[in-house]
Amino acid sequence: MIPVRRYGQSGPVVVLVHGGPGAPGHMSGLAEDLADEFRVLEPFQRGSGEEPLSVARHVEDLHEVLSAVPRPVVMGSSWGAMLALATEGAHPGSSSGLVLVGSGTFDVEARAEMKRRLAEEATPRYRAILEAKARGAKPPLEESAEALFAMYTYDPIVSGMPGSEFDERANRESWDDMLRLQATGHYPQGFAAVRVPVLMLHGENDPHPGAMIRDSLLAVIPHLEYHEWPRCGHYPWVEREHRADFLDRVRQFVRRAAG
Repeated sequence: MIPVRRYGQSGPVVVLVHGGPGAPGHMSGLAEDLADEFRVLEPFQRGSGEEPLSVARHVEDLHEVLSAVPRPVVMGSSWGAMLALATEGAHPGSSSGLVLVGSGTFDVEARAEMKRRLAEEATPRYRAILEAKARGAKPPLEESAEALFAMYTYDPIVSGMPGSEFDERANRESWDDMLRLQATGHYPQGFAAVRVPVLMLHGENDPHPGAMIRDSLLAVIPHLEYHEWPRCGHYPWVEREHRADFLDRVRQFVRRAAG
């Protein structure tokens, strides 16, 4: 089984699925926030190795974690939201509910809109990084992460996200396979098997276009609930204005879904 951090001693089980791909650990603060009421599992997705990574490999890894605990609610952030959907789609009923936070995109139109937003909001620091990459340079990953954090948040209570070292190859291999599956039509159609409650939470200032992503999912998950906050970025749990409401909505959903 992939490595799993565990928090909390009692209550319903919440499994946090990190983003990236290849960015383990960035949800640790959220895990600590929820551990007073729930048992929280924070699996670290498989990193790069001898075999190229695939969505199917990540799905089976996550399903193994879910199979070991009773009626878990799965909460994924960004890429993690996509992986949570893919796992429930492949193994219906492996969770009691899904929370999708700042979900990634499922079609070329939404990705084009995200690219437009990033270009529009690009800071001088981020533009400098893009120009360096265009010249063939490789800026430190930490520098790129810091620049993106500033563009992905609105009024955060922290200056950056915790996490382990970013796995660039895991990111590339996993995302390339997700794009392949979308190009063949497998996603989002593969989510039609999702019958458990689904709550999608999004910030209006997130470069990922929440309404467009929601609409692409509603076609196959008509029971999906959606909430969007103004003046809020990609990580609502670190946003000063909406952190309390985010945690309250998550807690209510977990209690209801876990039953």
